Amino acid sequence: MPMTLRLTDAQQEALRVTAEREQRSMQAVAADAIERYTSERNRRRDEVYAKIMDRDKDLLDRLAQG
Repeated sequence: MPMTLRLTDAQQEALRVTAEREQRSMQAVAADAIERYTSERNRRRDEVYAKIMDRDKDLLDRLAQG
């Protein structure tokens, strides 16, 4: 799906320099950065949820029973 990503001049230059150094397209570098960012955030969210579920298991079980 096409999308327009608006960057500041500084962000675009940083992206261009990184892509050039890595001999990759700016698209590939940006897509990789988005993938790493979202994966890390999802992993951290899942860890927090797991801690809450473990810590509050008894309370959640009581609430589920009504």
